[in-house]
Amino acid sequence: MNRTLLPLVLSLLAGCAAAGAVDGPVRLGQTADVGGPRVRVDRVIEDSRCPVDAQCVWAGRLIVRATVLGGTSSRQVDLTLGEPMAIADGKLTLITAVSDRGTGQQANAQYRFTFDFQGGL
Repeated sequence: MNRTLLPLVLSLLAGCAAAGAVDGPVRLGQTADVGGPRVRVDRVIEDSRCPVDAQCVWAGRLIVRATVLGGTSSRQVDLTLGEPMAIADGKLTLITAVSDRGTGQQANAQYRFTFDFQGGL
């Protein structure tokens, strides 16, 4: 293979491997590219946070089940909003989870999730 084409081919192959990954906030079932592993939120396990239109004594918490994809492996983990988790060679954190859930609404609210990955820690 021509040496000038090799970097281009490798770049295209790397792009195919990450196809479908999103850099910004993702919805349930979408895959986030977090600058290391890729993360897909499979489902919300618990969302006891205060609804947007209510006053609460306790802020509550949010836990999601996610699949972390890296290289040729994948692993399911439960991530709690704001709590870093050791993944591969770094720490993965669910940093925001925004929903349209108000008081009296069911758990099938539309969510948008944002992650942060700090590698080499």
